[in-house]
Amino acid sequence: MRFLLYNIRYGAGIGRRFHLPVPYSGYFKRTNGNLNKIVDFIKSVNPDIIGLIEVDSGSYRSEKTNQAEVIGRKMKHHYVYHSKYPTNSMAQKIPVVNKQGNAILTNREIKSKKLHYFRKGVKRLVIELELEEFTIFLVHLSLKFRHRHHQLQELHAMVKDVKRPVIVAGDFNALWGDRELEFFLAATGLKNANGQGQPSYPSRFPVRQLDYIFCSAGIKVTGFQAPAVRLSDHMPLICDFEVSASTNST
Repeated sequence: MRFLLYNIRYGAGIGRRFHLPVPYSGYFKRTNGNLNKIVDFIKSVNPDIIGLIEVDSGSYRSEKTNQAEVIGRKMKHHYVYHSKYPTNSMAQKIPVVNKQGNAILTNREIKSKKLHYFRKGVKRLVIELELEEFTIFLVHLSLKFRHRHHQLQELHAMVKDVKRPVIVAGDFNALWGDRELEFFLAATGLKNANGQGQPSYPSRFPVRQLDYIFCSAGIKVTGFQAPAVRLSDHMPLICDFEVSASTNST
């Protein structure tokens, strides 16, 4: 089975054009041209499951279309999308921002889904998806260290209650390095699929691991790669894995 994790930056792209006429103005430009390139890449690696961070669900920049729906239709995948921000968040009152979220797409049967929101931070969404053989959590943690600390505690509580193989993936924004995640990994027993510690950010000159795929017992990683794809400020991660039937329980 193949899992692709990709922070697509709303399809906004990178490079000098992104910062013209003013820094970060690329966030407000139409993105469908770059999104088509992202779709072509995703199709080329043929994943069974796709975790997408920073998805536009229908602002003017994506021409009122949900990027997860577009990718899902072209891949023939089911998709689960939701806003990163709780309904009572100030972010929900800001145009464009209120169309920003995360998504999981898959060609596998979805048994159930749950949407959680952390108590701290601006970005709070956790998508929990139960598939036939395992459960997957997708996150995008806060930029603030203190908020990430609280979010990891809550994420641990969610993961420990699942009595079957688990994958936890997303953009963890671990700006202080792997040591931020040591207690979380020790408490959950999860292992980093990226055994060589390949950096994924920034995509032009990657020096940091911000994106992670963590696997529990029962998930055997058979391959891992971080392709040098520069369609977003993050590089994608690809994890090939098998699920052990002996540890699969519901």
